[in-house]
Amino acid sequence: MNAQPIRLILAQPRGFCAGVVRAIDTVDRALERVGAPVYVRHEIVHNRHVVDTLKAKGAIFVEELDEVPTGAATVFSAHGVSRAVQQAAVDRGLPVLDATCPLVSKVHAQGRRYVASGRHLVLIGHAGHPEVEGTLGQIDGPIHLVATVEDVAALDLPDSEPVAYITQTTLSVDDTRNVIDALKERFSDVTGPGTADICYATQNRQNAVRDLCQQAELLLVVGSPNSSNSNRLREIGDEMGRTAYLVADGAAIDPAWLEGIQTIGLTAGASAPEELVQSVIDAIRAIHDVTVETLDGIEEKLQFRLPPALNRLPPRNQAA
Repeated sequence: MNAQPIRLILAQPRGFCAGVVRAIDTVDRALERVGAPVYVRHEIVHNRHVVDTLKAKGAIFVEELDEVPTGAATVFSAHGVSRAVQQAAVDRGLPVLDATCPLVSKVHAQGRRYVASGRHLVLIGHAGHPEVEGTLGQIDGPIHLVATVEDVAALDLPDSEPVAYITQTTLSVDDTRNVIDALKERFSDVTGPGTADICYATQNRQNAVRDLCQQAELLLVVGSPNSSNSNRLREIGDEMGRTAYLVADGAAIDPAWLEGIQTIGLTAGASAPEELVQSVIDAIRAIHDVTVETLDGIEEKLQFRLPPALNRLPPRNQAA
């Protein structure tokens, strides 16, 4: 072992947000109540470790509802689904547990109100992301999807038309600021949610990474490659001039990254469990002496109630 000590600073906050905790707990509670299998449409959250752990308990992940047997307990992921998917579940009589993050559901409601008030609706987000697909299918009327300032310039709308915007929750206030500014510069009548309505977890984790990069030479972000918010945390490290890597767990640590490094910043995306953070610490400890400390930061205390439909599932001994 190299005797040179490394100072390892943990971001605060990091890892699971309240919406992710609610989604995972929904699947766990459903499995406890009715037994395996419980079917989950799409990955419950974007983390392979979480998905594999739930699979081992009896969850079966599918992409479409026609893969779910008649009468099987079905969970919608934290990202949300379209009304067409919801109706398909009703048509098939599937007992559904909707684990959509309440903050995502709030975006859906905001969008409907804006459309009902006669405004053209702009959704700031990434095409193809499950949350965006769900939002597009939750609101009656046309929605203009934009991701960049250039997309705003290309919108086929008169500049005098009233416009409202909503955002993908895995984008922070900082991520969307330039696009929102472009909307306000182009259109004379623009409204949108206040900063208090943006997903708190995304912004808090990004703020913590910026603070972390003031002290750390190397940034490690625990998360999956398909996790939007985890990738954004790594990008912020790049933007701040730090070497930054996205790692799934401790097995991904390359000893060469640590050569000559005195201070490492470590964080995790909103869908990455704390045990994976610990596995990264253990991997670094196997190479170097390490001192671990936690950055001063926001302590998140928000909790979301589980879906009421859990109580309506037939208990295991009453299930068919």
